[in-house]
Amino acid sequence: MPLRTSSLISTLQFKATLLCIIGALAMLLPQSSLAFQQNNTELDYNEYSGEVKEASSNKALVFATLTVEGTNISTISNTEGNFLLKVPKEHASKNLVVSFLGYKTKTLPISSLEREGNEISLEVSVTQLSEININAPKNAMDLVKETLKNRDENYFQDPSLMTAFYRETIKRRRKNVSLAEAVVNVYKTPYNIVREDAVELYKARKSTDYSKLDTVALKLQGGPYNTLYVDMMKYPEYIFSEESLSNYKFTFDRSVRTNDRLIYVIRFNQHEGILEPLYQGELYIDVENKILTGAIFSLNITDREQAAQLFVRRKPAKVDVWPTEVSYRVDYREKNGKWHYGYSSVFMEFKVDWADKWFNSQYSMTAEMAITDWETVSKDERPKYRQRIRKSIILSDEASGFSDPDFWGEYNIIEPEKSIESAIRKIQRQLRRSERNSD
Repeated sequence: MPLRTSSLISTLQFKATLLCIIGALAMLLPQSSLAFQQNNTELDYNEYSGEVKEASSNKALVFATLTVEGTNISTISNTEGNFLLKVPKEHASKNLVVSFLGYKTKTLPISSLEREGNEISLEVSVTQLSEININAPKNAMDLVKETLKNRDENYFQDPSLMTAFYRETIKRRRKNVSLAEAVVNVYKTPYNIVREDAVELYKARKSTDYSKLDTVALKLQGGPYNTLYVDMMKYPEYIFSEESLSNYKFTFDRSVRTNDRLIYVIRFNQHEGILEPLYQGELYIDVENKILTGAIFSLNITDREQAAQLFVRRKPAKVDVWPTEVSYRVDYREKNGKWHYGYSSVFMEFKVDWADKWFNSQYSMTAEMAITDWETVSKDERPKYRQRIRKSIILSDEASGFSDPDFWGEYNIIEPEKSIESAIRKIQRQLRRSERNSD
């Protein structure tokens, strides 16, 4: 049942966050197609891996940004702090810049990462009370309004062609039952014009094992658009339209410092008495320049039936489905004084309750996308309609099966978590087994 999105802006729901649950009894084995195998040519890039940690506690830093200095090549660390970065050999002598909100940015030679087991430690950036800008707005809502108002000036004003890595996973409790990954080209329109972005699919692979889905097949409709519309500075109408701002209470929470910028953390929640499910979370705003550098927020799920109506379109008879958590994250990056979308994720957790079963099932779905490279282009390079993927795309239906480990070639990806790595290795073993049996 695809997650339903309302056509009315007043619902403030992202229009591409769609879920499918349909009856399914057949088991789908991974396909044996190796359509996207890399040619055995000499590699023109170097590959570096490691882990980003906090210096004092040694804990992993999740979603730290790693950028090759002087280029647009970047990646992020995964939920375990691990990263994988592919750098063209022509840039191997440059530095790597590692940043994380609230920590001191670190710059180190890329050549220092040529060994295995690299650990990059970042130190907490302490903000003294005397550093607080006394000229900053005293009203949190005023600061948010100014930030939204300054969007045209602070964010990209030229069309850009961005290379991005996209991954979506579906888990039944802790077990992966569906994986889909893609390299996509995102044509990002300027922030100062009202025109939607376009996405073109370049490479994709998937595997779904419906035998683990308890006779229910779940599919995420919308693919990369799920994450793209979390860019609230490009699409403020889906959460902070001029009409909806008054529905929220904004308060100052704390301040942090990153890249020598003073960042105010603004907490927001819907006013009591508003029954419609809206959002709650944190905005990270550069107080001096009025720039949103990131946001983490979630849907207020107070009425499960109303929440189900927002996200569930079709389901089998005698089954009840409702979300228990819907959360979002977006991070922005800066280049030459202008900011742009860099990473976003959507996490959904929900329960499936069968009328004739004692226990319900718990599922989670995650979609994330990271910009790994970009260049400024002319508006004429916007892909034709026939080249763009549909906003109703179900990536797991469009992609081929998992192929060899060199599938992505020089393209940067988000390093898989251990559970995903294990699932991919299992899929590849099944592929090799099926190939031997067919010979």
